[in-house]
Amino acid sequence: MKYVRFKTNNTVAYGLLDDTTIQVLEGSPFDHYTKTETYLSLDSVELLAPCDYSKAVCIGLNYRDHALEFQLPIPTEPVVFLKPSTAALAPGKVVEYPAMCKRLDYEAELAVVIGKKGRFIPLEDVNSYILGYTCANDITARDLQPKQGQWTIAKSFDTFCPFGPYISDEVDPSNLSIESRVNGRTMQKSNTSNLIFSVPFLVHYLSQVMTLLPGDIILTGTPGGISGMHHGDTVEIVIEGLGVLRNTIG
Repeated sequence: MKYVRFKTNNTVAYGLLDDTTIQVLEGSPFDHYTKTETYLSLDSVELLAPCDYSKAVCIGLNYRDHALEFQLPIPTEPVVFLKPSTAALAPGKVVEYPAMCKRLDYEAELAVVIGKKGRFIPLEDVNSYILGYTCANDITARDLQPKQGQWTIAKSFDTFCPFGPYISDEVDPSNLSIESRVNGRTMQKSNTSNLIFSVPFLVHYLSQVMTLLPGDIILTGTPGGISGMHHGDTVEIVIEGLGVLRNTIG
């Protein structure tokens, strides 16, 4: 299934995406839902971020080449930080360039979408807690991020967590091509097979620390090749089987 969340006629709803057609759902994929007989074209609706999250749990330095480009040691356990719910941004919307920031970076990431409440999730049960996967961009005010220490300020501005365009349960997260493009130019290119800590391990590990709630997202890290963006740039995150997340920089 490919789940989208959208607005039409001032009503927010979920639907199943099939190419450019949405079958409207009654209810939510995070709860019980039924398929209706209403179909809409993708072009006729306003696409929203595919879910509301209570927290975006982010993993830093989870690709070896990204750690090396920052001249940091390869982590022996996950580097974890959070993005607030106010950072969420829908596909096609504008990332705000903060006045206090001198360098704004893209970071292409695979996002895991939690489907049901979980705590102390056994490794072998992880898949039953995942609704699906989507594209995310871990926008970062790089000049405000110290090499060592707290990353919250650099990562948490409003609009710094674009994700979407849809949630899919049809992909294998262990082997997906991932790339970022700025103004059509490929900047990052890798594969999720290069993750240091796998998706099942991360869900299991994080659930030992905190309760994961329906709609929470886990950003699994970015490959090497990060760089700055400028006002007016268009940035795209492209992940195999998960479409294209496109935003502009304000």
